[in-house]
Amino acid sequence: MSDAVEAGDAVENRCLRAARILAPCVSYFVERVSFGAVDDGDCVDVFLREGPHKPDVVISLTHLHHAETGDPIAVQGSFIDEISVEYLPRLPHPWPDDAIGLIDRSADLPELVRLRIAGPSEVDVVASCLTVYTAMSDDEASLPLHG
Repeated sequence: MSDAVEAGDAVENRCLRAARILAPCVSYFVERVSFGAVDDGDCVDVFLREGPHKPDVVISLTHLHHAETGDPIAVQGSFIDEISVEYLPRLPHPWPDDAIGLIDRSADLPELVRLRIAGPSEVDVVASCLTVYTAMSDDEASLPLHG
């Protein structure tokens, strides 16, 4: 198997794992959305919170190609009706219908990931890299360490 195929499989698998991790976050709220810059591009962090009995989640997207959040004030505290992560492959492979037209596709465009959060406010981001961080809930943090 070539490195390019393995890399493609890795990005797609990362998207599938992120989608599984984020699926239970439908009951969460968007605590805040934070934009910034990294070495060679822009980034966005989306902070999700449900309460003390569930872990906080941070979704970090780097090397942005598209970012739409609407009114930043309205997004904060907005509950989540739906959350999804989609893998957007390189050409010549097709994208899902709802992703067509978000950005111009070219042969040099890398594989991408799309995060969509729907609720009273929406977050829609297409980026080259996505990382999901999950903190312990207060309940888990209060348990004694065994070792």
